[in-house]
Amino acid sequence: MHMTNNTILITGGTSGIGYELARQLCEKNTVIITGRNSEKLEKVKKELKNIHIFKSDVADPQEITALYEMVSKSFPHLNILINNAGISKKINMHDENDFIHLTQEINTNLSGVIYMCNQFLPLLKRQKTAAIVNVSSALAFVPFSSIPVYSATKAALHSFTKSLRIQLKNSHVKVIELMPAITETPLLDEFEQSEKDKMVVMPVSQLAKIAIKKMGSGTLEIRPGQSNALKMMSRIAPNFALNMINK
Repeated sequence: MHMTNNTILITGGTSGIGYELARQLCEKNTVIITGRNSEKLEKVKKELKNIHIFKSDVADPQEITALYEMVSKSFPHLNILINNAGISKKINMHDENDFIHLTQEINTNLSGVIYMCNQFLPLLKRQKTAAIVNVSSALAFVPFSSIPVYSATKAALHSFTKSLRIQLKNSHVKVIELMPAITETPLLDEFEQSEKDKMVVMPVSQLAKIAIKKMGSGTLEIRPGQSNALKMMSRIAPNFALNMINK
């Protein structure tokens, strides 16, 4: 797939991986970003070229329906959907008793992606070439115990993406999964500095550059940095991989 002259929708495009993908793609593509914060959206629009903004929360099906109605009318040639929006929360199951807090990551990281795929698939199928890119995580292979729900959503998203790819194999829509390892994004703010010091963190600009190159080459499962090694370790020595991540 050529990564120029596309119309691309990126959820969660005001920071982190979503913002960096938008920044690197907007010079040669029309890029639409969504987010929950109007001020952040306006800031990105001022900073980047060819950027269009829509306030929308992927965790709300009604907002996704409204988003589709606006985007499909204004951008009928939309051909790439990047499901990037995600949240991460440190949760200790010994102490947590707030059901809403427990399920927020599920609603955004998993249900939101499923909603977006379902809603935008008819539009994508009308294009000659199209792609859905789901941003999961290396933690789909091995969970990190301090963020148990986040890890679980990424494992579920990995499974959903593989199933969707099979269902769409005879269509023009490619299904790609981007599986970052630890990346320099606001999600790291959940961790203490002592925890960060033990991590090998990939710069977000490097991650986005790799992702765009791999998308263009037709790679269906993009595993930058340590992600590839973690997948192999999870198969060869799963207990070792689990203990290594959670030491």
